[in-house]
Amino acid sequence: MGSGAIAAFVAEIVFWAVLGLGVVFGEISRRAAVIFVLLWAAGFFGLPRVSQMGAAFVTSYVALLDIVLVFLLFKGDVPLT
Repeated sequence: MGSGAIAAFVAEIVFWAVLGLGVVFGEISRRAAVIFVLLWAAGFFGLPRVSQMGAAFVTSYVALLDIVLVFLLFKGDVPLT
């Protein structure tokens, strides 16, 4: 297993964890959660079918969804200090 596979695995775990936390704590509505799941499904199943190199962008796409979810959940960027 290479570092790219580990990054893809982490991106998927973070997506589902942050989405679940957002719904449980009421920061993300159920409607928004359904929209995010549909966006995830469109990227996960659609990008590999767009072109031969489309599958290479799935991890980046999920990571982008992770960033948007973190912004919604924490009302901005996560403070490091």
